[in-house]
Amino acid sequence: MAGAQTTAAETTGRPVRQPHTGLTLLALAVAGMVVSVQQTLVIPLLPRLMRHFDVSVTAVTWVFTASLLAGAVATPLLSRFGDMYGKKRMILLALSLLVIGSVVCAVSASLPVLVAGRTLQGVSSALIPLAIGMIRDTFPAERITTAIGIVSATMGVGGSIGMIVTGLIADRTSSHHPVFWISAGLAAVGLALVAATAHDRGARAGGRPDVAGATVLAAWLVCLLLAISQGNQWGWASGGVLGLFGAAAVLCAAWVAIELKVREPLVRLTLLAGPKSLSANLASALLGFSMFAAFTLISAFVQTPSDKIGYGLDGSVLDVGLYMLPSTATMLVCSALAGRFAARIGPAFTLATGSVFAGLSYVWLAVSNSHAADMLAFSAIQGIGFGIAYAALGTLAVQHVPMSQSGIASGINSLVRTTGGSVAGAVTAAILAGRVIAGTDVPTLGAYELCFWIVASGAFLAAVVAVAHGLRHPHETSP
Repeated sequence: MAGAQTTAAETTGRPVRQPHTGLTLLALAVAGMVVSVQQTLVIPLLPRLMRHFDVSVTAVTWVFTASLLAGAVATPLLSRFGDMYGKKRMILLALSLLVIGSVVCAVSASLPVLVAGRTLQGVSSALIPLAIGMIRDTFPAERITTAIGIVSATMGVGGSIGMIVTGLIADRTSSHHPVFWISAGLAAVGLALVAATAHDRGARAGGRPDVAGATVLAAWLVCLLLAISQGNQWGWASGGVLGLFGAAAVLCAAWVAIELKVREPLVRLTLLAGPKSLSANLASALLGFSMFAAFTLISAFVQTPSDKIGYGLDGSVLDVGLYMLPSTATMLVCSALAGRFAARIGPAFTLATGSVFAGLSYVWLAVSNSHAADMLAFSAIQGIGFGIAYAALGTLAVQHVPMSQSGIASGINSLVRTTGGSVAGAVTAAILAGRVIAGTDVPTLGAYELCFWIVASGAFLAAVVAVAHGLRHPHETSP
């Protein structure tokens, strides 16, 4: 990655002007935070939306899952377009769709319209890998890891801010509409900042979009997530669920065949499952599973009335965000320091360290979860873990690829992370719906604790994968 500066200069025919990198980083960090805000904005509202629309927990979870699914499909597509036509252009497109989707959600009066708006919002998930690719094109080598860490940290920081904003609004109105008007306004601010300060300096790869690959990818992901989310309701051995799993397997095989055959694939399988890519992508999927599962679990757990149910923290929507403030603080600090860790021990072992901290945070909740102090301790430890892990993961995903493929390499890594998050939402919803207190639809404490153990296992597995990568590629200690 030491050639980042040289490549940009050769492409444009003029030297890279370093003073602009600070403004570019500010714009990308703000935009990334706005995107992360939309991902978690609805999570504290899910119990209220379930009552408002009179739907099941499985149905209302699609308000969250639809956004992740849209991101899973759009991320490799826009990342590929970023390498082809310019990353700034695609970032502006993603933010524009976020504005439009937010407005649709803000005027929605039914669950299908709300899900449609959330789907449009989800396309903006492609911004993070596009931003990482732009950083690699623009920044001097010694600042790349730190810059990637700061932008990557916006996923957690923005997530916490989103829940706090939702809490402040929910305390003053029973409507979900104001939350999305705020989202639209924030997205417009991010759009203006990127338009004014970000610059494209990377090489353009050229080529044509892989429409067939994108279509089949969307189809098999929808089949997989629908089967997982409906397993309890339809029956895991029912024809509908087994048929969906079978369709997902067939469509996945067809997608692989398309990607191997087409001249310019949506996802280069060597970047998805190559010797140096597989471990980074597997770790990303496991961390995505852990992080997004925690968002939905914590929100529901905090809002459970302990005096009536026997567990929970009897908190408000605002309390959900406030409990995550320690995570925001520790994530900001640790993501900024992650570049130093990676320079000393390598991004793989840095990733492993962060993953262990993330896993320990969930173990804490699985073992002790009856007091506010437990939630605050979990939050602080989780922020340390994801602050370190995601900064290192962003570097690990792109350090071995040519400059012209940094956008798509980061996009694929983000794709598997988002897919992991989508699966997490469906899996945890299935567990909570399948283990309820007799005579009610309220999950048992054991159901939550089982989810916490599963999520912790995902983070610990990510650490194992990262250590294996570090041992296999010991000389790759810097981008």
